Amino acid sequence: MRTLLQINVVVNWGSTGHIAEDIGRMVLLKGWKSCIAFGRNERPSQSQLIKVGTKWDMVCHGLQTRLLDRQGLASARATRELLKQMDAIKPDIVHLHVIHGYYLNYPLLFCYLRRQKIPVVWTMHDCWSFTGHCAYYTAEKCNRWQTGCHHCPQLEAYPRSLWADRSMKNWQEKREAFASLERLTLVPVSNWLAGELGKSFLGGKPIVCIHNGVDTDVFRIKESDVKQRLGIAGKKMLLGVASVWDKRKGLDDFCRLSEVLPPEYALVLVGLSKKQIESLPESVIGLSRTENVQQLVELYSAADVFLNPTWEDNFPTTNLEALACGTPVITYRTGGSVEVITSDTGYIVEPGDMDGLLEKISLVAQRGKDAYSPLCRQYILDNFRKEDRYEEYFRLYERILSGKG
Repeated sequence: MRTLLQINVVVNWGSTGHIAEDIGRMVLLKGWKSCIAFGRNERPSQSQLIKVGTKWDMVCHGLQTRLLDRQGLASARATRELLKQMDAIKPDIVHLHVIHGYYLNYPLLFCYLRRQKIPVVWTMHDCWSFTGHCAYYTAEKCNRWQTGCHHCPQLEAYPRSLWADRSMKNWQEKREAFASLERLTLVPVSNWLAGELGKSFLGGKPIVCIHNGVDTDVFRIKESDVKQRLGIAGKKMLLGVASVWDKRKGLDDFCRLSEVLPPEYALVLVGLSKKQIESLPESVIGLSRTENVQQLVELYSAADVFLNPTWEDNFPTTNLEALACGTPVITYRTGGSVEVITSDTGYIVEPGDMDGLLEKISLVAQRGKDAYSPLCRQYILDNFRKEDRYEEYFRLYERILSGKG
């Protein structure tokens, strides 16, 4: 029996946690054994779970990151314990997802993988793997990562460092650890990130783009009285959804947009903290993060437009979820956020262009949501069903194990 071991910061929670869980379920149906090693936010899983480290380990790792810019370089004891369990599991393939997040020591892990010659598939959910500090750099227009990071302009961005700038050393150590792994296949989840990887020190590795998918049985067009419950019946609902809202995700842009929107529109944002909700303009309806997927489906379905004014992104699953619920998407031209936008599914606007946002919102209103809804839904069914995307991963595993990958 083949064994797959996935490693991710969370399990069955958030976008990357759900992806790892679903891949685990898929290989179980294929007759494999599935294990998932994770750092925090444990949820029930069909895979065998391996907790990496303790809460105290994570706190210590966070302190080293804040003070010394050492993300991924602490948690040595916790990682050695993981490696002992890997010796017992003997995985045929190790599938990495997010290995930053204050829980794992990457030099120890990659030294082990190199020594054991285990094939590794690494899904790239962001850019941290090939920079000296940050997870994204496009809004800052920084390209130091292409030749060697130094004097990082984003020390206050995740993973935040309050004092030290170790970006040059981090970049060098990542290159040494990651690029030297012979049996490594990179899987960016967007064509944009595939292009960025090609310009990085990982550019010589095999790169296979596999887009994220969506559960089309869950995310579907659903009738509800959401607008009535929110007190916006008769208005055009503009929806924004994020797990963490900040300037990068476009929170400031939504506030600016609220000042110029005609009164027949209503802005609704989902995923805000209590403090953020209290600071919103009165014209914006703020909702906290919901773990109730059906509530989210009702919001997507009720919206007339899904707005995603993200300044930095890889391949946001919120775009997929909105389209699966029949709602057109308007997004900034950034990263892979544009890769699901066609003439039938929405519009692309230059970052920060308020006039452009208003123009495209007005265009959708003039045509009516019904002109887009069935086309949006069909586009997702044809191209982004999660079952199809996970099958791509399984075919990749088989090619690698047969020596053809």
